[in-house]
Amino acid sequence: MITKAILLAAGRGTRLGAITATYPKALLEVGDRPIIVRIIEGLAHAGIEEIAIVTGHQAALLEAEVGTGAHAGLGIIYFRQEKLSGTAHALALARDFAGEGQFLFGWGDIVVDPTNYRRVLKAARFADAVIAVNEVDDPSAGAAVYVDSGMRVTRIVEKPPPGTSSTRWNNAGFGVLGPAIWAEIERLAPSPRGEYELPRAIAALVASGSNVRAVPVEGPWFDVGTPDDLAAARTAFANNPRGKQ
Repeated sequence: MITKAILLAAGRGTRLGAITATYPKALLEVGDRPIIVRIIEGLAHAGIEEIAIVTGHQAALLEAEVGTGAHAGLGIIYFRQEKLSGTAHALALARDFAGEGQFLFGWGDIVVDPTNYRRVLKAARFADAVIAVNEVDDPSAGAAVYVDSGMRVTRIVEKPPPGTSSTRWNNAGFGVLGPAIWAEIERLAPSPRGEYELPRAIAALVASGSNVRAVPVEGPWFDVGTPDDLAAARTAFANNPRGKQ
């Protein structure tokens, strides 16, 4: 049973402009509460008991707002990414916390119906790793995920040129990983923008022959990266702020 999760919430969110200049992106409210609180509540309902949050931009503010989780029966701890060198290095800060078992991972700005967490955790019983995927017209803004007829991931292409992908599946920004990911992170080369990026490490895991399964997201999916994304997420969850549990 998977009881641990690592959430990545270190980024500045530069595309949101002044909204996040002095405020953590993960604390922006959607459906009457902060995005990261929404994620934590969904994870707790799915059976997660311990959560490590990697913070960076405005770390103290986020840590003070979220707290230790004791009031909800959770254990929440923090790791600070002092230099924003990429999501793979951010995840590696919590390696000792993760231990030798599988753990759920996710970005701290992804908004979905919370029922998706339980579906991803269930799929991990039969796989080395799991990634949630959402269907888009063109996955060029994220990572194109190629799957076979049984939804086993065969290839991941990070930020492919527009119009070049023959798959409509996009990396949805959360899933389950196991200890095999650490060796892939250690071997990782920096991306063209000089960062060590977790999707590239997961792509290497797939290329190594690991059994990585894709689970389609059900319901709305939002990567809150721009003011328009934030507005759309708020509209979608306005009438059903907590989503299904």
